[in-house]
Amino acid sequence: MNLLLVHGFLNRGSFLRPLQRRLEAAGHACFAPSLRPCDARHGIPDLANKLADYTDGNLPANAPLAIVGFSMGCVVAEYYLQSKRKLPRVRAFFAISGPMNGTLTAWLYPGQGTRQMRPGSRFLQQLAAAGNHPADVPVFTYFTPLDLMIIPTRSSRIANARELSVWSPLHHAMLYNQKVAGDILEILRELGMASTTGGDRL
Repeated sequence: MNLLLVHGFLNRGSFLRPLQRRLEAAGHACFAPSLRPCDARHGIPDLANKLADYTDGNLPANAPLAIVGFSMGCVVAEYYLQSKRKLPRVRAFFAISGPMNGTLTAWLYPGQGTRQMRPGSRFLQQLAAAGNHPADVPVFTYFTPLDLMIIPTRSSRIANARELSVWSPLHHAMLYNQKVAGDILEILRELGMASTTGGDRL
């Protein structure tokens, strides 16, 4: 399966390497672009549009894929899914420690993107509105009660998603968590998303 990995705030694609290695070891082809500016100063939609451009230019045309978002990357991926509804090839969305309902830490940094990720923002309210998420794309969320970046930690929860809570000591440590990676791989098998051999890997 082609897996599109979307990094978080002030990160780049290589930040996802720990999780990427585990997924690639299972035979999946991972694509992890670095979206700029990484602080989302021009807003979440700007990064989502760049994600779309990357997908169109680098992934095999019309090939099925699953999206794995981390932190801010979850919000970027969700906006991408909602704005690109005519993409039936997206088969699943895995959201790891994403501020889907906002995070108080977003008040610590200026910029349009962080304003959009503050609790109660109009942007997040519209993103969470009933019926906006493509009905045929199942969602799976992962969060840790010990997260000091996503505050409150329940912000990572998404309505109607299958969720898994794990005891991970740090926000970024979720990318090293074997339970998270193992669950993603198991769900890919359950959904019939076979591994990809010989695919391009970054």
